[in-house]
Amino acid sequence: MPSLLASSLAPAAARTQPFVLLQSSTAQSCLAVLRYAIRETTSRAGGCTLLFSLLYPPSIFVEESQLGSDRLQILDWTSNVPGYVENGLEVQSEMLRKVQDAPQGPLTVVVDSVDTLLSDIGSLAKTEQLLSSLFSLVKSRRDSRLVLHIHAPSPLAPIITSTRFSSSLTHAIARPTALVSHLATAYLTPPPPLSPPEKFWRVFTPIAERHYESEKLVFGAEGEGSGGGAFLVEVLVRGADAGGRRRGVEKGLEGWSADAPCELSSLAALKPLFVRRVVEEVAPDPTQNLSFNLNLTDEQQRSRAQVPLPYAHEGNPPEKANMPPPAAILYDPDSADDLDDDDPDEDLDI
Repeated sequence: MPSLLASSLAPAAARTQPFVLLQSSTAQSCLAVLRYAIRETTSRAGGCTLLFSLLYPPSIFVEESQLGSDRLQILDWTSNVPGYVENGLEVQSEMLRKVQDAPQGPLTVVVDSVDTLLSDIGSLAKTEQLLSSLFSLVKSRRDSRLVLHIHAPSPLAPIITSTRFSSSLTHAIARPTALVSHLATAYLTPPPPLSPPEKFWRVFTPIAERHYESEKLVFGAEGEGSGGGAFLVEVLVRGADAGGRRRGVEKGLEGWSADAPCELSSLAALKPLFVRRVVEEVAPDPTQNLSFNLNLTDEQQRSRAQVPLPYAHEGNPPEKANMPPPAAILYDPDSADDLDDDDPDEDLDI
């Protein structure tokens, strides 16, 4: 089964999915998915990718082989902290100018992260206005895309995931594997296809939205920490797919390992859930170790089958089976019985 997230992040899907939101949390980072998205966009022929690094250094997202690519422009603004740097950049105007001056052709704008952008601007309304302007510039170009990285919980999340901001959306949320293992153990609800999707999402969604639950599972006394490159990705795709077919909203849960999507069953932490142990319980034979034989030979079974049963007529009426007629009730009226055809109520004075 093809990966829903990989198909949505493919360059060919930018026409119908121009907005991608990648969501991290304290319990699980989504940087590997962002690195994959940048690698996919820079690998296609033609077009340009603008990477605005506001939180993490560009070396986390970009491989050394991509640094010299003319299709990738890196703007490292991690050191631009308003109030601490003299002659700092005006983030709003500078970001819009860079997008407007980008080379012609398909454009991918990556912003890491919008929470840092909100902190630098200092206003939720102005940050929303800037993101809307960026998205308008991106949509004005054919086969272009805006990729935002957000850290949940964030006040910007309900704004940029609404249909007012964009009717189409690819929303990828990183989840720790410990969350699904906990649901399978405590709530007896393993991930699909081990349980019905409706049942799983009804249990998974409210618990996953309580971020402290995931943090407790990862960093608690019995947690395993956030180490390792394998995790889960909750994918929500709203709008049309790469072929332009309308599909409403599609939701799925996928695995992520070694900077690439994978099946849930291939994750080491979830393999025990998918291993089916078939235990064949052979019941003891009650006829064994007896001093007499309870079994019948083939000849005895044939003779037994030929014995006519007194209550079995094989569907024939009693007349055809040489049996007496069916029983009947014969009643001899008593002298006190009134069996005439007169009115039974004639003795009543009405």
